[in-house]
Amino acid sequence: MTLFRYTAIGAGGERLTGTTDAADEADLIARLQRQGAMPIRTDSADRPRPWSRWMQIDLGKGRSLSKQQVADLIRELATMLSAGQDLDRALRYLQETSSAKVGMIVTGLRDAVRDGSPLSAAMARYPASFPPMHVGLVRAGEAGGNLAPTLTRIADLLDRQRALAATVISALIYPAVLLVAMIGAVTLLLTAVLPQFVPMFEQSGVALPASTQFLIAAGAFVQADGTFMLVAVLILALLGRAAIRRPAVRLVVDRILLRAPLSGRLTKELLAARFTRVLGTLLQNGVALIPALAIVRDAVGNLAVRAVVDRASLAARGGGSLTQALEAGKIFPTRTIHLLRLGEETAQLAGMALRAADIHEENTRLSTQRLTALLVPAMTILMGVAVGGIVASLMTAMLSLNDLASG
Repeated sequence: MTLFRYTAIGAGGERLTGTTDAADEADLIARLQRQGAMPIRTDSADRPRPWSRWMQIDLGKGRSLSKQQVADLIRELATMLSAGQDLDRALRYLQETSSAKVGMIVTGLRDAVRDGSPLSAAMARYPASFPPMHVGLVRAGEAGGNLAPTLTRIADLLDRQRALAATVISALIYPAVLLVAMIGAVTLLLTAVLPQFVPMFEQSGVALPASTQFLIAAGAFVQADGTFMLVAVLILALLGRAAIRRPAVRLVVDRILLRAPLSGRLTKELLAARFTRVLGTLLQNGVALIPALAIVRDAVGNLAVRAVVDRASLAARGGGSLTQALEAGKIFPTRTIHLLRLGEETAQLAGMALRAADIHEENTRLSTQRLTALLVPAMTILMGVAVGGIVASLMTAMLSLNDLASG
């Protein structure tokens, strides 16, 4: 018998952790499943603790795969299994054809499978590459005997999530470039152009307009303390990043993001798309509602939404309505609530959740386009006003010198 550590989701949606003796990982997984729990991660309790891993070299488990690599790996594995290949041969093919980094992970998966572990248990050994959602879906697919379709759905889910994120990021690149260009142009005018005229203004002895005096002082400040300002901004960014990791601070920030005037609607649509897509995929693959909600809460990311999902899970566990608890949270769009309620009433929650995901993903794309359509002209006008204001202030001072010379 070997002592194992395990992490699982109970029948009531609670997270279970502990240690127990078992003949091997497969025996432990079967025991947890008989108890109505969904195993997420199992490993030997004799393995070294994090503080002792510095004494070891374990390149395979120390590296995580990107989402693109995970999606490609899962889709290729699904293709091989759908073509009638057994799991060991499919993993051997991927081991031979993948890159070195992916090959290390595949080698670990194949070794675990050949030792008798299910694929889900093997994937659970690499949590940085395969999160609990993937492990739970694969375990449900193994239990239902439809591993290949399950892997295909996981790959589709990853592709959709990556495409949606790429849409948002790509749309915000141009406004970000405009912002950097505006800051660079203003800095150049204050530190390189305006100082060229300062000696002439000083020699003339004429009283400069207040705006010109302000710009000269601002340029001198940027030249003298610009490096200090940059370092201070970097320090504040690092402190903010550390503070946002605290749950209380993160909850406040997440709530602000949901209520922001321009980005709030986009954030809600994005979170609704993520919630319904993951929930629908889990339910479609045979995961029960309560364990599915326990996995979804970790996938949404936003702590305010996570709190709403927790309340909905408690309501569903007590026999109440899932959508009623979600509606009370006042975060998800009305369309989400209506579609999920229809799914509850017609016993088609998985299908309606995926339908809602399609709608919210499309709304996210449209909202992103509208936000970009507002930001780009606003940033262009702001840059024109800033540069034009500096030039106008400089020209006003030059006209004052001309008036003095002509008088």
